[in-house]
Amino acid sequence: MGGTSRERFIQTIHHQDPGQVVVDLGAASTTGIHAEALSNLRNYLGLTPKRERISEPFQLLGEVDEEIRKALGIDIVGIGTNTTIYGFENAGWKSWHLPQGLEVEVPAGFVCSVDEKNNTYMYPCGDRHAKPVAKLPAGGFFFDNVDHTVGEFDEDNANAREDYKNDYQVYTDKQLRFMEEQIDYYYNNTDYAIFGAAALTAMGDMAYIPGPAQKLPKGIRSPEDWLVAHYTVPEYVHECYEMQLETAMKNVKLLKEIAGNKIQAVFVSGTDLGTQRSQYISNDMYREFYLPRHKKLNDWIHRNTDWKVFFHSCGAIEKLMPELYEAGVDILNPVQCSADGMDPRMLKEKWGDKFVFWGGGVDTQRTLPFGTPEEVYTEVLERLKIFAPGGGFVFNAIHNIQGPTKPENINAMFEAVRDYNRMAK
Repeated sequence: MGGTSRERFIQTIHHQDPGQVVVDLGAASTTGIHAEALSNLRNYLGLTPKRERISEPFQLLGEVDEEIRKALGIDIVGIGTNTTIYGFENAGWKSWHLPQGLEVEVPAGFVCSVDEKNNTYMYPCGDRHAKPVAKLPAGGFFFDNVDHTVGEFDEDNANAREDYKNDYQVYTDKQLRFMEEQIDYYYNNTDYAIFGAAALTAMGDMAYIPGPAQKLPKGIRSPEDWLVAHYTVPEYVHECYEMQLETAMKNVKLLKEIAGNKIQAVFVSGTDLGTQRSQYISNDMYREFYLPRHKKLNDWIHRNTDWKVFFHSCGAIEKLMPELYEAGVDILNPVQCSADGMDPRMLKEKWGDKFVFWGGGVDTQRTLPFGTPEEVYTEVLERLKIFAPGGGFVFNAIHNIQGPTKPENINAMFEAVRDYNRMAK
């Protein structure tokens, strides 16, 4: 086996040994790197100095460019719609400073205000006349959504389709043209694997429930209240998810029209089903609200394309894996090995022939930010020896690399991958 990055990725997602482990950084909004960490890494590697671009404003992720991909041996590029979680486009770049002082570039629609305590507030669609939708605490590294719901939830007159009609929409012609141009470019001019990075669904996704791109959101917008709503107003939740599924089915067909099989995998869901210690929802709740809809979408993908289905969920989700497998999920991310019941050896032995593990490469809560380079190297090499044999493993850290992470530790992570791949030859 072996070959180009794209060929090795295809082998990997079909559980074939690619000869060398496929490596990702930044193909998805859950596999990236904070702009501060990226800037420090760029300087550490002696690459061309530049102001990092914020490609994903919610988590302040930096844009992984070609120079970084080449320096680190990255095999995958991700193509999304170019529309951010806050409703503005990644276009019209301007200068901005992170709370830690680093100068970066942000899109023109990235419009914020700062209060007397140095908290930064984000506005939807770049509109300062609207209420802020997110808050970056003073000295913080990413935004948190804030409640900006209009009115009280009226259970007797609730209409999910009306409340969420602006949250989940069919791709615009402009979004489709952008993705088509990017996919065509990388397919025809590079050997990178191409990942469809625009999440097709957001059923229960805590990042989207508050309506971060909405100026006047209605309905149930608190993540806690939304979880409770599965019990108190199940019909309302079902109707919201059904509307999302209808939109997702339209979008996946549009994506197939512009991409064909030029992409190899597609981001279907980013909803966290687990916490550090347990599950957010029970297996029964997943079966009632999520499984039929995920399965319908995934079945269409499998019948009509060669794509594999990428599903992101943090936390302790091993007990939900039978349901995820039944739903047609092919790829799991971020493989949070630090969560209860997520031992890497057990995951590989029990589920390695059913799921591709995309992530799990190093603990981003402890080892990567706070360990020594030697500790990082050792942990990464151990994870590679567990997950890589036989294929079915895309190397990435467990979720995004955070801002304060030392560049020498990030370098040690990639050095371990390079050494493992050399030994594998």
